[in-house]
Amino acid sequence: MPTETRRTIAIADKNPVVRTGLVDIIARDGRFVVSAAVSTGAAFLSLVESQPIDIAIIGWAMPDMTGGDILTEIKKRRSPVRIIVYTGEPGTEVLRRTIKAGAWGFMSKSDEPEVLLETISSVSHGRVSFPYVDMDAASKDPLDVLTVRERELLAALADGWSNLQIAARIGISRNTVKYHLKNLYDKLNVNNRAMAVALFMTRQAAREDR
Repeated sequence: MPTETRRTIAIADKNPVVRTGLVDIIARDGRFVVSAAVSTGAAFLSLVESQPIDIAIIGWAMPDMTGGDILTEIKKRRSPVRIIVYTGEPGTEVLRRTIKAGAWGFMSKSDEPEVLLETISSVSHGRVSFPYVDMDAASKDPLDVLTVRERELLAALADGWSNLQIAARIGISRNTVKYHLKNLYDKLNVNNRAMAVALFMTRQAAREDR
C-alpha cells in the first residue's frame, strides 16, 4: 500500500523554548513534518510565500504583529495554509478574535501535548478544531458582565482619566474607585488598566464593524 504523505507544518512563536518544544513533540509523534520554526510574523509570512505549508501553529503575541494580523494577511493573500493559534493569553477575547478571523484551530499552552497532536490531526483532515472551548462563553461580549458604574469607569480609563480625576468627576472616593477597578479587572480577566483599555477598544471596534 502507498505511504500516506505527511502534512508539512510551520511554527511561529516568539519564545525559543516553545518553538523547540513544539518541534520535539511533533517529531516524536511522527505523523507530520516540521519544515521551519520562526520567531516573527514577518518571517512566517515570508515562509508561507516561499514554500508549501499545510498547517501552521502560531503564537498570538508576536514581536511584530498579533496572530489576528497574521490571519488577516493570510486571508488577504488567499493562502491555503490552515492556521492553529497556540496561545497562553488569558480569557476568551483572543479566542473570539481567532474564530472571527477564520483560524482552523485554537489551543491553550496549558493543554497537554496529546490535545495539541489531536488538534493538528483534526485540522489536517479538514476539520475545524477548538477543543475544550466553551462556545457559549466565547460568543458573549465580556463587557456585558459589567455594571453601569463599571462601564462608566472603563470608558473613563479609555479617555485617559487618572483615579483622582475619576473620583472627582464621578463623586466617589479614590478607594472606591480602586475597589470598582479591581472588580472590573477580575470580571474582564485582565491584570491592569492598559489591558482593560485594550479590551474595551477592541470590543468597541468590533461593535462598529457589525
